[in-house]
Amino acid sequence: MVHDPEDHSRLLLEINEKIKKLNKEIIDPMIPKLKIDDLTPVIKLVAQIRAAYLKELFDISATVSDGVPTQDQIQRLRGFRVAYEEFSAAAQAMETAIEHGYLEVEEK
Repeated sequence: MVHDPEDHSRLLLEINEKIKKLNKEIIDPMIPKLKIDDLTPVIKLVAQIRAAYLKELFDISATVSDGVPTQDQIQRLRGFRVAYEEFSAAAQAMETAIEHGYLEVEEK
């Protein structure tokens, strides 16, 4: 067990380096070399899913007469939310992988 603050800091640095090394070794070979333009379809997909989710919300609000959506409307909106949350999380994971150097992106 580490009690010395310097030893603790050094241990955390070693752990972080190991995490970075292993993530890069595992993730980078699975994804083809990326250029900035390669990210456009991913970003566009997330934007389209976000737009569909929001559009569904506005569509429902325009048709609800008594202030309470139907179970079908709720279920449909939930499906859009799940898709939006899932794809947003995946895009965030991609961004994190790029920020931490697990994935390399060439500028052009």
